[in-house]
Amino acid sequence: MSDPRYELLAKRLLSHSVSLRRGDSILFDLFDIPDEMACALISETSRRGGYPFLNLRRGRIDRKLLLGMDEDALSIAADVELYRMKKMQAYIAIRGSHNITEMSDVPTAKSKLVAQMMRPVTDYRVNHTRWCVLRWPTPSMAQQAGMSTEAFEDFFFEVSTMDYSLFNKGMAALVRMMSAAEEVHIEGPGTDLRFSLAGIPAVGCGGAHNIPDGEVFSCPVKTSVEGYVTFNTPTIYQGHALDNVRLEFSKGRIVQASGSDSEKVNSILDSDEGARFIGEFALGFNPFIRRPMRDILFDEKIAGSFHFTPGQAYESADNGNRSQVHWDLVCIQTPEYGGGTIRFDGKLIRKDGLFTHPSLEVLNPKNLLAAAAAREANSKFSADGRKRKGSKPARL
Repeated sequence: MSDPRYELLAKRLLSHSVSLRRGDSILFDLFDIPDEMACALISETSRRGGYPFLNLRRGRIDRKLLLGMDEDALSIAADVELYRMKKMQAYIAIRGSHNITEMSDVPTAKSKLVAQMMRPVTDYRVNHTRWCVLRWPTPSMAQQAGMSTEAFEDFFFEVSTMDYSLFNKGMAALVRMMSAAEEVHIEGPGTDLRFSLAGIPAVGCGGAHNIPDGEVFSCPVKTSVEGYVTFNTPTIYQGHALDNVRLEFSKGRIVQASGSDSEKVNSILDSDEGARFIGEFALGFNPFIRRPMRDILFDEKIAGSFHFTPGQAYESADNGNRSQVHWDLVCIQTPEYGGGTIRFDGKLIRKDGLFTHPSLEVLNPKNLLAAAAAREANSKFSADGRKRKGSKPARL
């Protein structure tokens, strides 16, 4: 029997995240998730008059394929995938994983080659389709989060099916403020960082491209970053677990880098010239996500965090940096993690993880959770997807 939350999640994804319209073609890229969720997505697509297309993928099989592929094979695969992507108006990827380090023994050179060859597919998808990516709850993710499997599933569906329109007002204010800012100054334990945002727009993320979501991002002027930053959130990149990453900058370039495996950190940053410059700066504010779990789709949205990203810039907030790398590194600034401040043009915007400007206070966890509770009380559907007694079916 299908979990009723699958149906609710499918509705949220197709209505809010990718705004699927009649006649749209959508590709579902599904990695190690239950067949019932795939069926829920297909059924909801058909109900909306769309055309579903499907990739069913498995981590162990993908690893075996990658190990055996050379540049010629990857070139064919990239051509086929790009042809198909150009036929799509929407794209949703849901990634479950029974082993988060499944790709850890794929040689670094092979991982770099795959990223390079598949970059045109990713770029087309990001810039020319309505897309959304999310994880799927698994026992390994629950273990990462330090939770039981059942408790983590409840957390996942709570954060994934929340009403993301609650972010709109505060997010719009933060977009305006970040877009107008020129100099950013971030301070905290092991961090004293300055850079310019002059002329680069900010973009709000409220459930359209990532689930979970809750961030506003921009991008530093490429050569403006000066100082140093220490990231207190563990990370996984290219299948490798890395902790305590510290970066030092001069004229925008990372000139010193270290971490729990400094050799690997520098190997990633040496992937190409652009990997040692920053391609994204963002503030996270999802009230349901308060601590790291070594999964970037969750960790970069942690309330009271910021992330700073070596590598490729997004075209929507572009400083011209190009790289096969896009490595989101997260620092949490709540009191439990040492606190810290963020200033725009000398004005305090956030202190110890809480927004201080009146127009942004709505994004603080206490206020968002209160608004979510009020919205839930008035909703025709409960958080688990079951219709409330006496209510009519919701139109999502």
